[in-house]
Amino acid sequence: MRNAILMALGLLLLIGGGVGAYYFNSIRSTANKTFNDSGVKKSRDVAQVLKDGKPFSVLLLGTDTGELGRDYKGRTDSLMLVTVNPNQKKVTIMSLPRDNLTAIPGYTSTFPQKLNAAYEYGSAATTIKTVQQWLNVPIDFYALVNMHALEQVVDQVGGVSVKSPLTFNYNPDTAHSDGDNYYVFTKGSTHWTHTVNGKKTQSSDIMDGSAALAFSRMRYGDPQGDYGRQQRQRLVLEGIVHAAKANPTKLVNQKFLDLVSKSAQTDLTFNDMLTIVSNYMSASQKLESDHAQGDSLMIGGVSYEHVNLKEMQRVTNRLRSSLGLKKAETGNPYGGKISSAALAPYGITVGGSDDESSSTSLYGENTNITNTTGLTDTTTNN
Repeated sequence: MRNAILMALGLLLLIGGGVGAYYFNSIRSTANKTFNDSGVKKSRDVAQVLKDGKPFSVLLLGTDTGELGRDYKGRTDSLMLVTVNPNQKKVTIMSLPRDNLTAIPGYTSTFPQKLNAAYEYGSAATTIKTVQQWLNVPIDFYALVNMHALEQVVDQVGGVSVKSPLTFNYNPDTAHSDGDNYYVFTKGSTHWTHTVNGKKTQSSDIMDGSAALAFSRMRYGDPQGDYGRQQRQRLVLEGIVHAAKANPTKLVNQKFLDLVSKSAQTDLTFNDMLTIVSNYMSASQKLESDHAQGDSLMIGGVSYEHVNLKEMQRVTNRLRSSLGLKKAETGNPYGGKISSAALAPYGITVGGSDDESSSTSLYGENTNITNTTGLTDTTTNN
């Protein structure tokens, strides 16, 4: 679960304000080290949004690399759009399919791409712009987090209690259920075991970091594929949230702060974080999760996910509602605008192309979708 670190740091700010004051200078130093401007102009005045205590959004991007460098250009293995609403007293986590068929703004000549490739082409700015144009939802902040820190975060909070939605075995060495090193999780139960060379080495109802990592990584044995993995990632995140809320002091130490500084990047400033402490403590009371559901699609022998217009609109409606914004039409079907001529070689025809021609589309209906996001291309080259 790549996004656990930043959410844990956010919890420290939201629910541990008094304790956090003791570590004020250390937290400020950590925040300064993690700051990395996206290079994209905000679609609204985020400083005023925070000052007024209005709902805001954070695009969480997870990667599976080692320690993050400021010039990291790999793909993002997971994407979640999180909204924080103090009036509704809730945080909403919307998982986005990393394999979604995408035309990356500024790089549409490379179509077809997957959503997780946007960061590889243009870092945070391109990913932000892609998601904004795809769903017509403002992204106020972003955070890039390294997955390898998950184990340490879970161990830091004393483990997590998570009820498995299915029964499965997982071998972290092979990413399948084979071999002599595997974890066993049981549907409807928090209990798990770890067996090595035929000997059961661990058995518990509380997941430690290694078990949580195994639980959240399994993909091939889940009937829902990556959507099932997204669900389990959210369950681990919720487990971390509950554990941290129960005892926030477990996160207030230099070891955790050092972990954050090495494993996260964000355009949230330290002052932004202080404002969040002042105005958003009530938002941590309720945590809701959702995901954008797509269908499998093969193009040139490569598997993609495809989220249809109806589902796009549902996701847009929920996110905009959670941000206290008026209803609006969802965005471009592929993120960036792409011509019918560019789509034709792949047997794809869909409205929303540059020539705005109406045609029978992948959505099974006649569509003529144009860019309704109202968001302009303000990306700075990275």
